Amino acid sequence: MNTDVRTGTTTTSPAPAEPPRGTGPGRRRRRRRVALAGAGPAAVVASLAGCAASGTASGADGGAVHGGEASLVLPDLGAVSALGGVSGRLLLVVGLLVCVLGLAFGVATYVQLRRLPVHAAMREISELIYSTCRTYLTQQGRFLLLLWVFIAAVVVVYYRALVGFEWGRVATIIAFSLLGIAGSYAVAWFGIRVNTLANSRTAFASLAGRPLPVHRIPLQSGMSIGMVLISLELLMMLVILLFLPADVAGACFIGFAVGESLGASALRIAGGIFTKIADIGSDLMKIVFKIKEDDARNPGVIADCTGDNAGDSVGPSADGFETYGVTGVALVTFVLLAVDDPVMQATLLVWLFVVRAVMVIASALSYLANDAWTRRRYAATERMDFEKPLTSLVWLTSVVSIALTYLTTWAVLGHLDDAGGGLWWKVATIISCGTLAGALIPELVKVFTSTSSRHVREVVTSSREGGPSLNILSGLVAGNVSAYWLGMTVVGLMGGAYLISEQGLDQVMIAPAVFAFGLVAFGFLGMGPVTIAVDSYGPVTDNAQSVYELSLVEELPGAAAQIEAEHGFTPRWEHAKRMLEENDGAGNTFKATAKPVLIGTAVVGATTMIFSIIMALTHGLTTGLENLSLLHPPFLLGLVTGGAMIFWFTGASIQAVTTGAYRAVEFIKATIRLDGTERASEADSRRVVEICTQYAQRGMLTMFLAIFFATLAFAFVEPYFFIGYLISIAVFGLYQAIFMANAGGAWDNAKKIVEVDLHAKGTALHDATIVGDTVGDPYKDTSSVALNPVIKFTTLFGLLAVELAVSLVDDGRGTLVRVLAAVFFVASAVFVHRSFYAMRIGGQPGDGGEAAEPGEPAEPVVSADGGPVRDRGDVLPRPAGGADDGALVDTEGR
Repeated sequence: MNTDVRTGTTTTSPAPAEPPRGTGPGRRRRRRRVALAGAGPAAVVASLAGCAASGTASGADGGAVHGGEASLVLPDLGAVSALGGVSGRLLLVVGLLVCVLGLAFGVATYVQLRRLPVHAAMREISELIYSTCRTYLTQQGRFLLLLWVFIAAVVVVYYRALVGFEWGRVATIIAFSLLGIAGSYAVAWFGIRVNTLANSRTAFASLAGRPLPVHRIPLQSGMSIGMVLISLELLMMLVILLFLPADVAGACFIGFAVGESLGASALRIAGGIFTKIADIGSDLMKIVFKIKEDDARNPGVIADCTGDNAGDSVGPSADGFETYGVTGVALVTFVLLAVDDPVMQATLLVWLFVVRAVMVIASALSYLANDAWTRRRYAATERMDFEKPLTSLVWLTSVVSIALTYLTTWAVLGHLDDAGGGLWWKVATIISCGTLAGALIPELVKVFTSTSSRHVREVVTSSREGGPSLNILSGLVAGNVSAYWLGMTVVGLMGGAYLISEQGLDQVMIAPAVFAFGLVAFGFLGMGPVTIAVDSYGPVTDNAQSVYELSLVEELPGAAAQIEAEHGFTPRWEHAKRMLEENDGAGNTFKATAKPVLIGTAVVGATTMIFSIIMALTHGLTTGLENLSLLHPPFLLGLVTGGAMIFWFTGASIQAVTTGAYRAVEFIKATIRLDGTERASEADSRRVVEICTQYAQRGMLTMFLAIFFATLAFAFVEPYFFIGYLISIAVFGLYQAIFMANAGGAWDNAKKIVEVDLHAKGTALHDATIVGDTVGDPYKDTSSVALNPVIKFTTLFGLLAVELAVSLVDDGRGTLVRVLAAVFFVASAVFVHRSFYAMRIGGQPGDGGEAAEPGEPAEPVVSADGGPVRDRGDVLPRPAGGADDGALVDTEGR
């Protein structure tokens, strides 16, 4: 039965005489996958004429079966043998042991960090930072459970009410979605605990005047986070493969992937908003009051340190956890859908996970070897280029990973040479394209963001005469040019993978190019522990500099004598501060390098998940392929729609930062005391954290609900419209994210050059670079990084949404689908509207106030003790000790 999507008429077509490999009806029955066809046209959202597909599949008994990927059945992994007869299940059990060792490495590092020497004043500050991080994460955990209710509702409606799964299987899907959220949340928590131990230890180590420990401690903490993250993710997936019934594993994988994607989206978006509210609020005080970096009297500094962890540790940890898992689920799904032979399915699955375990070993060995070389090279030096050992670690890991990939692939797949025509070296080479990208992309990013980059120095040069205006324009140039070079690099590596896939892989599977793209994403993550480690290096170095300043250790009576007596060295204050600033520049650079790797993985890996939807819609690529072209209007309209959503999301996330930063600056100006006090009160600091948390959660909830309902609406409009939409958000998102991340990185390190190399703090040039940095803050750490989990969440959740719409139409509820599409679109549009109008600062230019939303009372700014600071629109007396002491200023600081 085929349905003409243009006329809605149903005809009977003879089966192809020679169906493509893996697409015959008998094989489809064994896989129990959904076969989807088009339904009649329907006028839906905004007069768009579309059609929802219907879906049925033949089960083993010939009856109808629904459920899509949740109904996939794993092959017998025990049927695989390698290395002269070793069982595939035994190889995966060895992989479990590798994961346990990886987790042990993380725990051992945590213990070592706690035992490192630290001054009591520095430890006090780092524990205060951890305390505020803990409060933030606790609130985010409650918020995640609220968001999970929306996902659970869709899962229950689809799998129980429509598909007819028994409650046990539905509960399994829901349970593993919770497990996915818990995994993202757990690695985020571990990350902030390790980082907040490392920041004070790094600050204290700098006092001895040797750069080596200032480098080793942040990298050690980052490596522990990377090993725990990857090991925990791999452990969970191996447990599903090895210990759960084969007919339940598909449901577990889908539930797990959706859960971790939800967790990463929420933590990444909220963390990005939080950190940049705090960062901007703290940085602007340097211009307004001419105070130093991380001045202890500034109540925004603690919030800034908390934000460094919320945005630059919690977010990337959850994001990396999700990226690693979703890429794995996508490849598992592809193998089960596109490979015909059950033995080949099992062999490829075992190979994928054995290679993942071996790559964890490669990262650990590379780290240990690089650390030994770094200790030998810099043990006695007083200056070092902090970027060099990080660069050597990335390249060493890439080379070792590629070598072990070939060796492992030969060991597991080498015996299939006759059947696959050199299968082992082809797939190993494809993965190596991705692994090479994991090292090559950071090198390209450094061209545009490193403190030694000509692009970054151009930003500084333009700022000398052009001030903030030319500073911002030069940063935009760096971001735009970087998008070209990184985009062409990704295209080149994907193109190489495609050419290799054309060399006979179609004898093993259908759509081998899609598998190749998935393997490239797999290779991107091959050196996952090291990618996460160099990314986590940044928040530790940033916090270390802040902890040093906030501790006021230099001003403590007898501090130098105490340190010499207890630790055996005389503190070198000025040298220590210079090292911490230089190390912070290296951290900024390598924070920037991880972002394109993660977004590239999201985009390349999304193609594999989109393929799963296409497979279902086209009966295994046998019908309806004409709808995947510009001649099918809904597909073209979907391509256009995706770009609109990407640009809305960019604006909405920056709006949340803008409004939150305005409120933070407003409060800080009202409470900061620069005369008669050494540091801001803990109550005022916590109040700034509360402001950041409030606007982060408000912004995140609004944006998440807009994305949630948009995904449902567009999936219900028409399946091929939705495929175009998914492709569009991936492509637009890739370039938008790269542009914003690298422009922000250039602005950030331009400021660092002025502070460290030019010693020009407090000058007009410094002020210009601070303005550029505050513009770049939401670019690089809010909007760009959040696009990665948004793309993956939309693709994964869209998989369920399309199947939900298809099942409803198949059950004769086409009118309901059209009505729901309109309702969901209206709901999404409401939240898109609220993302600005409910988040705006409001008021008229110059009135210093915010117009309350209709029906909402205006909220006064509240001080730390709960009393009102002032009503909106009033003027504030400038705190004593600031410029123009005693003058009146309005809320803009004029």
